[in-house]
Amino acid sequence: MGRFNRKGVTKILFAETIADAGYMPTLVEVTGAEDYTKAIAAVDGFSIENQEIETPDMDSTFVSKIPGDDSAADSSLTFYEDDVTDDIETDLAKGTTGFILIARKGKAASTKGLDVYPVRVASNSAAITADNEAAKITVRFSITDRPLTNATIPAT
Repeated sequence: MGRFNRKGVTKILFAETIADAGYMPTLVEVTGAEDYTKAIAAVDGFSIENQEIETPDMDSTFVSKIPGDDSAADSSLTFYEDDVTDDIETDLAKGTTGFILIARKGKAASTKGLDVYPVRVASNSAAITADNEAAKITVRFSITDRPLTNATIPAT
């Protein structure tokens, strides 16, 4: 099994629209999506969590569980702020809807490991600090539907 480092391989994109109701993008939609990978300082969330249900019974002191509802983890991207343009502030303004595409193994055609999250921007705010670090903006996303996970980027 080949191991790899996500940095330099994984790509994070934003697409305004995806035509397919199951969120499977076309190759044109993937290549046309805005690639924010180089501007991203941190990624948080973008995963599915299960709220397990406890199922105790009178026969045992062990409390078993069964799978319950799924929900999305609180998700955000932290970007480096640009002192010339305001692309992050305008393109990902509060209320913006679209899709976060995470190409975990790269975005070349026929590559496996594509996750597509339908999102709405919940907030977009600058992190103001006196620390010795680059200026950053955190964009929080509400995941609005079950994402498509582990898809293969279309060949055409």
